[in-house]
Amino acid sequence: MSSTLLTGIGELVTNDPDQQTGVLGVRRDAALLLDGDRVAWVGDRAVAPVADHQVDVGGRAVLPGFVDSHAHLVFDGDRAEEFAARMAGVPYSAGGIRTTVAATRAADDRRLAANLRWLLAEMHRSGTTTVEVKSGYGLTVADEARSLRLARQVTEETTFLGAHVVPVEWADDPDGYVELVATTMLRAAAPYARWVDVFCERGAFDADAARRVLTAGAAQGLGLRVHAGQLGPGPGVALACELGAASADHCTYLVDADVAALAGSATVATLLPGAEFSTGSRYPDARRLLDAGVCVALATDCNPGTSYTTSMPFIIALAVREMRMTVAEAVWAATAGGARALRRDDIGVLRPGSRADVLVLDAPSYLHLAYRPGVAQTRAVWQSGRRLDLSVG
Repeated sequence: MSSTLLTGIGELVTNDPDQQTGVLGVRRDAALLLDGDRVAWVGDRAVAPVADHQVDVGGRAVLPGFVDSHAHLVFDGDRAEEFAARMAGVPYSAGGIRTTVAATRAADDRRLAANLRWLLAEMHRSGTTTVEVKSGYGLTVADEARSLRLARQVTEETTFLGAHVVPVEWADDPDGYVELVATTMLRAAAPYARWVDVFCERGAFDADAARRVLTAGAAQGLGLRVHAGQLGPGPGVALACELGAASADHCTYLVDADVAALAGSATVATLLPGAEFSTGSRYPDARRLLDAGVCVALATDCNPGTSYTTSMPFIIALAVREMRMTVAEAVWAATAGGARALRRDDIGVLRPGSRADVLVLDAPSYLHLAYRPGVAQTRAVWQSGRRLDLSVG
């Protein structure tokens, strides 16, 4: 193993409150030592230790790599025409997922893997170093298992989402499909999954069906996640908190009891403003959640239908502009918040012992992530101590 010292850091976001004051634990004129795949030392540049290699970042800002805790990357095709129709006034419904299901089933493994890696490379170029990847566009036993097998090749954070929508061939027997998901499909998917998720929403799965799938997943040793409150108020958030899910995702439509349940639990509210941008829906009220003491994460929800973006900086800018978050809150939610949504303490933070996932911005401050929306600002990325090639092509 070799060590690398990043020096000349104008502003270092550690997310470690023991480093300095404030939620982001910001240090000025700092240095950061990477040793193998871990952070070995954090401190002032003037007293930095010797390393095998040294990189002077020239006064730029350095942050933990982004943690994207909600993404759907195993699919084929796109739904650009559906997006254009929505922008022309056609309302969004969950049924568009079936278009992607048909394309994904028809694609071979090589095509799905190539698209997955292309999207992952885009994420790296935006500064993302950890991504959760869901299945959910196969909806057969074989297709869900292969989706997760492909996802497992690029990330350890894989989620079984057989309960995404009821596929057309099961339209006359939705209860039968739920039973398939909770038994045969789950057993085939579990070896490749860390998590199980359910789209608990009108047009998808009700509370009873969601409970059946989630409890079956828990019995298989999988952690729990829930799509909840995207299209309207519903039982998803309460169910997530009751069952101890790591995350309730979307949380656009919440009643007071939902906010109270989140505030009184360890369940993270993962907000996905890219979906609201793409569907023209109202944005989640992050300020309401934060003021109630809820832990909030941000993620891209990258998918071909309702949030076809891989850019966490774009999500941060939306959160600040549309969801009443401060820039510091949004950056924390996109790094440490995402780590909490995955129940990880080794990512989303830069402190001795954490994974060496590092983003160097081509800017003097993390504030530029919201201040300069749509501008490519990634200067360099290290993932597990390895500097990534960010070139295109």
